[in-house]
Amino acid sequence: MIMDFWAFFIAIVLLTITPGLDTALVIRNSSRGGWKEGVTCSFGICCGLFVHATMSAIGLSVLLVSSAELFTVVKVIGALYLIWLGIQSIKSTFNKHQEVNIATMAPNENKSLVSSFKEGFLSNILNPKTAVFYLALLPQFINPEYSALIQSLLMASIHFIIAMCWQSGIAVLVEKAQDLMSSEKMTKRIERVTGGVLILLGANLLVSK
Repeated sequence: MIMDFWAFFIAIVLLTITPGLDTALVIRNSSRGGWKEGVTCSFGICCGLFVHATMSAIGLSVLLVSSAELFTVVKVIGALYLIWLGIQSIKSTFNKHQEVNIATMAPNENKSLVSSFKEGFLSNILNPKTAVFYLALLPQFINPEYSALIQSLLMASIHFIIAMCWQSGIAVLVEKAQDLMSSEKMTKRIERVTGGVLILLGANLLVSK
């Protein structure tokens, strides 16, 4: 159904393994709560792909790109969200260590997983560059004889699988690295570095045209 499948596959693989915002978010969440939070964040990011695929297929991405005002609004919201995440990440490293309460461990873990999913999902759907990428890429592989929406969702599904595998691997590696080194110190270092990266990415998105 998809035209020139292998060209699309290679493009998506290269996009996925290139370090960027998604990688920074997965590393941040993995260092904070282990591989579960990293994978959950990745799941949120990848769910956002279906939103962009649908927007591309039904023409909403065209509206976003053609309207300078709307594009700017989405870009500013997305940039400020990334900067806020970065500040929160750095700020958390200065909080005093709190003892773990066994009675509240499960509820807190569930709440943390929901937070990781929201971070991944919102960062993806609020990034207009992802919308532009999908708008530019997907139509090149759409077969006019079949439904554009179904093909777009199929390509998003392929992207979903590739990205989940890659980012889940990163999440596991980050947790293993923490086990080999001083976990608390390593966590703080990763939080500060990824927090700084998120702030820089947000600032870059804010000033980019």
